[in-house]
Amino acid sequence: MFTGFNIKYPEYEVVTPQTHLSFTTRSLNVQDEELLKGSLMTPTKVTEHLNKCIYESLVKKPDTIKEFKDFLKFVTLKDRDTLLYGLYHITYEEVRNYDVKCKNCKKDFSVTINASDTFNFNPYPGDDILTKRIKIDLPKTKGVACYIKQPTLEDEMDAIKNMSAHPGVTMDVITETLIIEKFEQDIESVKEPLIITNRIDVIDAYRSLPAKDKRTIYDRFNEEFGKYETELKMRVFCQHCGTEDIINIDLVDNFFRMVYSS
Repeated sequence: MFTGFNIKYPEYEVVTPQTHLSFTTRSLNVQDEELLKGSLMTPTKVTEHLNKCIYESLVKKPDTIKEFKDFLKFVTLKDRDTLLYGLYHITYEEVRNYDVKCKNCKKDFSVTINASDTFNFNPYPGDDILTKRIKIDLPKTKGVACYIKQPTLEDEMDAIKNMSAHPGVTMDVITETLIIEKFEQDIESVKEPLIITNRIDVIDAYRSLPAKDKRTIYDRFNEEFGKYETELKMRVFCQHCGTEDIINIDLVDNFFRMVYSS
């Protein structure tokens, strides 16, 4: 009976940009990859499996994270991207043959890059990101305020679990509205404002907004929360016309691309 090899997996330390937590992750094994491949057959399960894969690969965690539910509660979506980068880096090392479309001639070409050469880290300057809320008075929908926050993995999992089966609600709109905690509407005939917190009501309210209000919400979110993240950026030159461009590499897309090519 096979009892296992004495394997010392490579490890990589990661500090999250928004919550400033320190983790050490090990590389994936074949079983981890097979579980992730299976998750792609059920889109609503991809996020859950990815979170579990990252969590189970952690060999060192902060004292505040004792179990999986703590991981979901205290890690933000932007933090997960950084953990995913660490897992990607220690498992696969490089992003190979990344496909690029030229912004000038619109032709496709491929580049081979080393992930560590593209790494950009912008940490959040504080320790309140999990509790911080920003009120935005919408410019077009008068009398309505939107409260935004940085969503956690728990927020995302709850939204997917409760909303993915709701008629007409897509994964895209679930993801887009994670940053919205509530809407607040002042009504002249009512002393207290109307507060909208139910997720389907929040989604319906969001869908009804003028386009300028949506842009205002996302511009403010990026200013207050979104820019504090890990990015993979690189300078490329079109192989067809020579045009220079700076591109952002999608961590999740490339991670699953490498899982499937293994």
